[in-house]
Amino acid sequence: YLSQRCSTQVNKLKFKALVGEATIAGKRCLLMKPQTFMNLSGEAVQQATAFYKIPMENVLVLSDDVSLDVGRVRVRKKGSDGGQKGLRSIVTHMGTEEFPRIRIGVGKKPHPAYDLADWVLSKYKKEEQPLMEEAFEKAAAAARLVIGGQIDEAMNRYSH
Repeated sequence: YLSQRCSTQVNKLKFKALVGEATIAGKRCLLMKPQTFMNLSGEAVQQATAFYKIPMENVLVLSDDVSLDVGRVRVRKKGSDGGQKGLRSIVTHMGTEEFPRIRIGVGKKPHPAYDLADWVLSKYKKEEQPLMEEAFEKAAAAARLVIGGQIDEAMNRYSH
């Protein structure tokens, strides 16, 4: 969604991810969509940050979150992985929790026995689609603020 808003294609395979470059808030950014399993996302982040010598405070991670209601957005400067396996992988590979993140709520799985991977990869219900579109727009706007150095504004405006 963010890449679409930046008119950037994320389609070049590099660093175990599909990547594309964009200018966001006046800054050159590498957009990445890891192509590993989610619990190995840290491999892609580690390779890209090492290659470009990017400090972790300049890495912004957007992820789904089953602990947030559908369509909710949460922006944080740093923190634990909160049980999200992609974030856990990034923390493990990078050795720090000191990076900003934007979490997008997809809601809890419908039944405890339901496979979590199947849940987060499933299509949204028709009635959830407007909530998710709004969440994607908020997350993209929050990302622009975070990249522009206004993380407190992003947290105040979009974390509900």
